[in-house]
Parts: sequence; structure tokens; C-alpha cells
Amino acid sequence: MRLTSEGLFIKISGVTCEEDALFSIGLGASAVGFDFALTPRQISVSAAHDIVRRLPQGALSVGVFRSELPQRIVEIANTIGLSAVQIDGPASGDELSYVAERVNTVLRMVPDGTKRLSASAGVDYLVLPERDVPDALADSLEFFMESDPRIPVIASGGLNSSSVVEVVQNFPVFGVDVRAGVERAPGVKDPAMLGEFIANARWAYDNSYVERHFVEWHL
Repeated sequence: MRLTSEGLFIKISGVTCEEDALFSIGLGASAVGFDFALTPRQISVSAAHDIVRRLPQGALSVGVFRSELPQRIVEIANTIGLSAVQIDGPASGDELSYVAERVNTVLRMVPDGTKRLSASAGVDYLVLPERDVPDALADSLEFFMESDPRIPVIASGGLNSSSVVEVVQNFPVFGVDVRAGVERAPGVKDPAMLGEFIANARWAYDNSYVERHFVEWHL
């Protein structure tokens, strides 16, 4: 199922507290993401549940999983009431299909080394690159343009308030996803950096050099 988002989809990932979640949405972000894998930004299921319950109507929530059992992904997503799940790391087609049949929306992080972007097993969006560094972002965007995928793509790793302008203006991405680029410490968002990132992303979308035809894209 495709997400409902006016204009550019903006996801703030690695959220660990209610204050950062509400502030991100208040500034104009479309969604907040919760890391359930073992990372410096890991959040418990119960803490994420409490935050999701307090999000304003229309705000989207995304659970990010890595090397997790499909059954556990589905259980957490439906218990919390997540808008979508993002699956990182290795995952078979059968595992992706199992999740896609039981949750609202599936985002799939494109693993490093993938030769061509393509939709599979009920995936609704592709997220790239896997590594959260600027060089990986530049390489993946060229890869994106060469592949011409028939599925919306979200630019992720390596973004900050400066690079997001170039990305959104020059590449027909559906959305952007930032984590470390708006933090003063892992899992702790910087209000000024958040505000600048979201404002720059929206400005770049309104002043884009490329056309976007998402309604024509299909799986």
C-alpha cells in the first residue's frame, strides 16, 4: 500500500523520544522512524508504542528492522499500529512476501552490491543507500538513474541539510530519509538541524529541476 504524503515525503529516522518525534512532525516531516535493531539508536517496542499513540493524526510511523524474523516484524507492526515497516539487511523473497501480506506498507533498504533496482515481493518503496555516508549516497543516486526503477525511491544514507537540496532538485526521488545528519549525538536530534533540513528539503522540492510522475509508477 502506498503512503499518503503531500509533496515530498520526509522521514526522520532513529527517533528515540517523544519530544523529537513531535518536534519533527511539527516542523513538517511526514514520518518518524524507529530503529528496533541493535544500534546506538535502538528503541524498545513499548517506548515506540507510547510515542506512536501520541503522534498527531496524519503523522506516519515507520519501524526499521534488520535481520529480524518476519513473524516478529508483523507482530510488532500490528501491535504498535505502525504505518509502515522498513526491512534492512538480508531478506528472502518469501520473507518479504510474508511481511507484505500482513502489514500496511513495506519499505526495503537496497543492500550494497545490488546490480539493478527492481520491485519484488510486495515491496512498496526502495530506500538507498545502505551505508549512511555521503560517498555512498552519490554512487547510489547514479545507480538509481541508470536503473530507472518502476517503484518510488527514497534517498537516505549520507543526507544532511546541505546535500538534501542537490538530491531533491536533481533526482526524481519520492522522498528523503535522514538520521545522523540532524543529530548532535546518536539518537538525539538537534532542533536547529532538524528545522534546516526539513525547510531545505521542501524548498528544493518546490524548486526542482526534474519532473516526478509517481502516479504513473507501478509494481
